Amino acid sequence: MTEEKPRPAAQRAFEPVARSLAGRRWFPLWAVVHHRGRRSGADYATPVAVVPTADKSLILIGLPWGTTTNWARNVVAADGATITWKGRDQSTTAPRIVDAAEASALAKPLFRFVLRRMPGAIVLRRDAA
Repeated sequence: MTEEKPRPAAQRAFEPVARSLAGRRWFPLWAVVHHRGRRSGADYATPVAVVPTADKSLILIGLPWGTTTNWARNVVAADGATITWKGRDQSTTAPRIVDAAEASALAKPLFRFVLRRMPGAIVLRRDAA
C-alpha cells in the first residue's frame, strides 16, 4: 500500500476559504468538482480554481500539486464530472490531462503565465445539454 504524501501547507491554509467560496455565483474563480473515487466508489466534492479559456466549451483547471492528483485521476477514470461553477451545476465529459504548454495555449492571455509554472492541467468539455 502506498503512503499518502502530506498535503502542502498552502493547500491546508486555503482549503477552508476555497470550500466556503467555491461554486458561488458571485465568485467565478473557484468551482467545486463532484466526482466518484475510482477505487472506493465514494463521492467527493473538491474545490478547484478555474482558469478562463478562449473556448467557452472548455473548462480548464490547473493542477499545481501535479498531474497525478487523485481528484483529477478520478475524473479521467469516470470520463467526466459535474462541476458547480458560477452558481450552477455543469456536466462535463472528455477529460484529459495536458502539460503546461498546452494548458497555457488554451487559457486566456492574462492567465497563461500562471499555467506555465504548473506541472499540468485538466481540460473538460462542457456538455451541450
